[in-house]
Amino acid sequence: MPMTIALTNARVLTPDGWRDDLAVLLDGECIVDLLPPADPRVRAAQQHDLDGATLLPGFIDVQVNGGGGVLFNEAPTVETLRRIGAAHRRFGTTGFLPTLISDRVEVMRAALAAVEQALAEGVPGVLGIHLEGPYLAPARKGVHDAKYFHAPGSDEMALLCAPHRGVRLITLAPDQVPLASIGALVDAGLVVCAGHTAADYATTRAALDAGVRGFTHLFNAMTPFGSREPGVVGAALDDADSWCGIIVDGHHVHPASLRVAIAAKPRGKMLLVTDAMPPVGADSPEYMLNGETIIVKDGICQTAQGVLAGSALDMATAVRNAVHLLGLPLDEAARMASTYPADFLGLGESHGRIAAGHRADLVVLDDECRVRQSWIGGMPSQ
Repeated sequence: MPMTIALTNARVLTPDGWRDDLAVLLDGECIVDLLPPADPRVRAAQQHDLDGATLLPGFIDVQVNGGGGVLFNEAPTVETLRRIGAAHRRFGTTGFLPTLISDRVEVMRAALAAVEQALAEGVPGVLGIHLEGPYLAPARKGVHDAKYFHAPGSDEMALLCAPHRGVRLITLAPDQVPLASIGALVDAGLVVCAGHTAADYATTRAALDAGVRGFTHLFNAMTPFGSREPGVVGAALDDADSWCGIIVDGHHVHPASLRVAIAAKPRGKMLLVTDAMPPVGADSPEYMLNGETIIVKDGICQTAQGVLAGSALDMATAVRNAVHLLGLPLDEAARMASTYPADFLGLGESHGRIAAGHRADLVVLDDECRVRQSWIGGMPSQ
């Protein structure tokens, strides 16, 4: 039987705000309760003194292409998922969606199978899969290889809609995929996002009505917000119910644009993502993508032609950037990295909050918002 653990002496971000007068009681994979330190149940538990540090819900990243020196596309295996998860855990990510960039159908099958196996084995942090493409628009391809782009046929729809473990998220271009197919994906339980799309406002609005739930890396690889044509960005900001992922690395989007977007959406609808590549948590700044060597320089991942190729961002840095570049308070930045992604994925009843009955996925930050320790399902990092 696992021993009950009491995390004490911390500034805790609860659903009601900051508290420094509560201990967090863990039993196995779950948070049992938040209690005053003098409570007999706290005193009877194994004490873990956090020495005044900040305790947050563990970060949830819905767009992780790689980390620890490996790219999911290059090796769609359970071992790759373990390595990526371990690399990102160092930066507070306790839940993530390994993300497959547009590729061959055989690679998609292998990636889906690897995630199914990882979930069955309980690989730490894996929540499901994010398929970013290949149902995208050539005009907004970004670093994706357009030779893989196509509309999903009946065989691929059957593959995507098959019963599955965990979360299955897909990014597609509404101008390339019929509304009936979007509706079928939603009906099968997939989370559908718009991204890498040349759609206009009306097409995007129709896709939202068909069940599109969110937007992948808002502003990047989509039609911009204009005065007479609001585009995808305008549709995203105009819609109160959808979520938007944002990459806050100082390179993908200007901070002023992000501040305007955050102000335009209802609170709780913006989430931090990394779009991370293999250099996160690795010694080498280089990686291969579509046969090309990408070298991270000055924190920017880009091709020789200057096309952004994911990022070298981790979630702890994204939270710090949200505070320092966007002027957000730490509690809101932390929610954008934990609570709001959990809600977006439909996991809000079990993840993303420090509350009784939720999973014991937690991260401890020091005074400079750097990760000291984490827990995934009640298991502490070493």
